[in-house]
Amino acid sequence: MTKNQENTVPKLRVHHLTLSVDGYAAGPRQRLEAPFGDGIDGLHDWMFAAMRDRANGRTGVDVDRLDLGEENIGATIMGRNMFGPVRGPWQDETWTGWWGDTPPYRHPVFVHTHHQRAALSMEGGTTFHFTDEPIETVLQRAFEAAAGKDVRIGGGPATIRQYLRAGLVDQLHLVIAPILVGRGERLFDGMGDALDGYRVVEQISSAAATHISLARR
Repeated sequence: MTKNQENTVPKLRVHHLTLSVDGYAAGPRQRLEAPFGDGIDGLHDWMFAAMRDRANGRTGVDVDRLDLGEENIGATIMGRNMFGPVRGPWQDETWTGWWGDTPPYRHPVFVHTHHQRAALSMEGGTTFHFTDEPIETVLQRAFEAAAGKDVRIGGGPATIRQYLRAGLVDQLHLVIAPILVGRGERLFDGMGDALDGYRVVEQISSAAATHISLARR
């Protein structure tokens, strides 16, 4: 396979995964009123500021990394906790995600869950598919749905860890926010030697955050 051919092979990517300085991606007690848990205030300030800057025509490190996370993505994978606060069996199907009637994905989204429900088609082209299949099967379905584009893992940390342990993530973009959390859910807990297959390929900082990119060797 030539270098040009390698560059066209669809990849599994993680983008904008924001961690505190002490490694937490979420605080304890995630719920409807606190989607990212308690004690996590300020974690995503860099992103909200970058979105405002982009809307106002401004550029910069944070805006550039925000844009990169949206390029050439044809499908998304996420865990059920990222889809919403409902736990256990679905009592009903009124919950349709955090994003209102028009989610920002605009492509197929595969939601890992032990509790099935029918596919959910939303305005703007997003369709949520709920699955309890193995990660390799879900990834294959996502690649097929992406039709030659890359697939993104949206989160949360537990879902990303599954794919990292299996060595399936090709690119991982982390954002380190200048806050300390102290408790909650870390991204890299229990990874063992699973990260040996990855290397740091970029580190760049703005006034708001530090961006670190990893790639599979």
